[in-house]
Amino acid sequence: MCHQTVSLAARHLEANGIPTVIMGSAKDIVEHCGVPRFLFSDFPLGNSAGRPFDVPSQTETLELALLVLERAPAARTTVQSPLRWSEDAAWKRDYNDLTKLSPEKIAERRKEFEVVKAVAKAKRVGS
Repeated sequence: MCHQTVSLAARHLEANGIPTVIMGSAKDIVEHCGVPRFLFSDFPLGNSAGRPFDVPSQTETLELALLVLERAPAARTTVQSPLRWSEDAAWKRDYNDLTKLSPEKIAERRKEFEVVKAVAKAKRVGS
């Protein structure tokens, strides 16, 4: 689900007395929507709950989100996660820049993505 949709849903829930905290990685969109509480992770899109397959980072992210929910001092509070995607910030420059990838590398990444989607689908169907 996109950051804007989640943000608008959170605003609706908050207006009806249900507290929320958004965990996201698209700071500009979420803050523009004016959500009450936001945990920003400076990670690539789709990784708002921590690094893939990294349970400690996912646990830390959830714990921080619950702290934000509990302790936000005012409306429109944004807290930035201390976690980093990597030590080298070059990923931001290179993220989704297909001009830096060969056609073979693009095909390889597409294949990897299809595998991940198939695993997720199988888990969803098996639930």
